[in-house]
Amino acid sequence: MRRLAALALSALLLACGDAPSEGRGVESQSPPPAGAESPLPEPPAAPVEDLVLVTIDTLRADALGFMGNERTATPTLDRLAASGWVFDNARAHNVLTLPSHANILTGLHPYEHGIRDNKGFVLADSVPTAATLLSAAGFATAAFVAAFPLDSRFGLDRGFDVYDDDYPIGSSPTHIEMPERGGDEVIGRALEWWRGQGDRRRFLWVHLYEPHAPYEPPEPFASRNPDAPYRGEVEAVDAFLAPLLAPFLDGGERPALVVVTSDHGEALGEHGERTHGLFAYEETIHAPLVVWGGGIGAGRTRHPARHVDLLSTMLAAAGVERPAAVAGRALFAGAGSAPAAESEAQYFEALSATFDAGFAPLRGVVHDGHKFISLPLPELYDLEDDPAESRNLVEAERDRLRALARLLPDESVWPPRRGEVSREAADALRALGYLTGSAADKTEFGPEDDPKNLVHLDAKLHKVVESIHLGERERGERLAREVIDERPSMGLAWYLLSQMMLDRGATAEAVATMEKAVELGAASDSLQRQLGLSLAEVGRYADALTALQPFGDSDDPDVLNALGLILSEAGRQQEARAALERLLARDPRNARALENLAVVELRSERWSEAARNAQRAVDLDPGLGQAWNYLGTARYNTGDPRGAVTAWEQAVAVEPDNFDALYNLALVAAQIGDAGRARRALERFIAAAPSERYGPDIERARAMLRQLPGTG
Repeated sequence: MRRLAALALSALLLACGDAPSEGRGVESQSPPPAGAESPLPEPPAAPVEDLVLVTIDTLRADALGFMGNERTATPTLDRLAASGWVFDNARAHNVLTLPSHANILTGLHPYEHGIRDNKGFVLADSVPTAATLLSAAGFATAAFVAAFPLDSRFGLDRGFDVYDDDYPIGSSPTHIEMPERGGDEVIGRALEWWRGQGDRRRFLWVHLYEPHAPYEPPEPFASRNPDAPYRGEVEAVDAFLAPLLAPFLDGGERPALVVVTSDHGEALGEHGERTHGLFAYEETIHAPLVVWGGGIGAGRTRHPARHVDLLSTMLAAAGVERPAAVAGRALFAGAGSAPAAESEAQYFEALSATFDAGFAPLRGVVHDGHKFISLPLPELYDLEDDPAESRNLVEAERDRLRALARLLPDESVWPPRRGEVSREAADALRALGYLTGSAADKTEFGPEDDPKNLVHLDAKLHKVVESIHLGERERGERLAREVIDERPSMGLAWYLLSQMMLDRGATAEAVATMEKAVELGAASDSLQRQLGLSLAEVGRYADALTALQPFGDSDDPDVLNALGLILSEAGRQQEARAALERLLARDPRNARALENLAVVELRSERWSEAARNAQRAVDLDPGLGQAWNYLGTARYNTGDPRGAVTAWEQAVAVEPDNFDALYNLALVAAQIGDAGRARRALERFIAAAPSERYGPDIERARAMLRQLPGTG
């Protein structure tokens, strides 16, 4: 019984990695000064033919040359900025990837479209997006995204002729990094699509993931920045963009509007936050923004710009009508485009730690140079005099505090008030269970829940993840228990602790741990699904299915994959097959569903069908070690032991801790007389397989090793 890969962890953990010492922020330099006036570009004289949207994940505004950074080499983006409009006062509304991109593509705030976190939410079909609107206007539309938070399952694919999210997933039970692919691959595929559209008007969205932690820049950027890997990632992404942007800058493309921004920034240790997702200080919500082309000229402005304004800006440039419900305004001068007033508040929120750890929900606004953060311990900063947000003015400016507090939208309150939720938000909340009563919905928060008082626990959870990466399971479990002892409501700590127990084969202990989390109301949806799988593994099939009841008739791929595995483990292969085929009907390229269907067919002794599904899975994702294992088993049972050995070797090559495949490899290699291959596999198995899970198999492996020819 294999566990689900942990793909639904929040940015709190997926952004793990040491924050490099790169000074305050990246370079501690302010953008070049702007004049007292805040002009706006004139709208294009004629509609542009094409639109290009580039979003760069986790890119701080002050990490770029055109924003004042003299140490980071970003020639491509600097050149774009020099001949376009730079918005120095642009901000994100969220500090996580999925909700930020939903804001950009819908022109709605998170409380309006309903996407409030990286997981558990799906954009409602009723919400128009850039792709649906531009497709209806005759544009060819395509998106090329680099990482799992923007997977098509979350609903951002609607309206795109092509939504390319083809990154490797993998099936390792210890896989906790975010599945992603390099920016060079993303740009290559995007350019191939772009050049193949003939005379059609085109809308292209490209998402690059490089600056996200862990920071591992490719060469030569790693060697250029040995002590500043985040800066190396930024330089790499700039280089990857050159083939896409250079033809526009060189005049080789027809009239187009190019928009470049980030979804959010990165803390890099400021305010005690290592990455992003916990706070919403300027290092994570101040976003770079360049709008280029369309004959709008070049300039620089401190006029407020928001992510929700980008859809209206693109629609205005293309001559496409803006829906009345869209919250954003076009960032062009003139009454016709109705730009946002300079005094209009910029809303932001950070709710991930609320979902994952029970921290107080964070909301706030920036208005007239001041920033208000609504928390049990509120914060107020003068961003002009105190850009580092180091002097809290709550006591000194009570009147301003109350005025800014009144600018917070009533509908943005979390948890939402019953009866005051939009249909779109209700659809998203129902996926989490908030409207069905199956998920905890804490409504009262005090100073003890303020993230400023809990940032040390966030740091400790990062150390837990480091321990997992380094194979230091004992240290990781100790740290996770320390977090739980101090704050039992932190669901992520329970989840990680149970995963580490499963890694060492202590399934019964892991089940008890997960059941305790459920009892305390600290179980995340990921933990609940994992509990179902683990209960099935120990033979508690009825309890396993009960664990999935809160998800009801969910179409979530993780739920359906878990349900298929549980039903299969219970011996109900026909029902398991139906659940997985239901998933594949919606997503024929879901490699993990094909992998799971392969094991259903193995248990049904349908060897050819098992081989076919396992082969399809590895064709889609060669990193699925368990699918290679199933392929080997199917081949062996169809009379192809040598083909089986080849598949098992591939399984352990991509997933070295796939001890099932390693044991199978040793056994069959010995059967076909390949003593050397069998010996190597047995020695690896005996040395590395966890004894709590594989104790009897290890003893059998030792006996086999003694019997091999040439063993003394």
